[in-house]
Amino acid sequence: MWVEVAFALADKQRIIAMEVAASCTAEEAILQSNIMQEFPQIDLLKNKIGIFSEICSLSRQLQGDDRIEIYRELAINPMEARRLRAIKQKQ
Repeated sequence: MWVEVAFALADKQRIIAMEVAASCTAEEAILQSNIMQEFPQIDLLKNKIGIFSEICSLSRQLQGDDRIEIYRELAINPMEARRLRAIKQKQ
C-alpha cells in the first residue's frame, strides 16, 4: 500500500510517497522513508506524530493513503507569542 511521510520546517518541507507492507506501523514507515537523514533534528522520542493532523502513536497500523506527519516543536509558546504581540501593539 502507498503512504506518505511528511515533515516541515519554516523554510523547507518534504513529503515522501512510498510503498509499504500492509502490516506497516507509523514508526516503520518513518524509518523506511529515511527522512531523518535529511532532517537530523527529528527525534521520535520527542517529536509527536499524526495521521492527517490527528495525533497518534508510533505503533499505529497504517492504512492505504495515510500521510504520517512528524510535528516539530513550536519555536515559541502560543500564549507567549500573544503576550509579545500585545506588548508590541501598546508601544
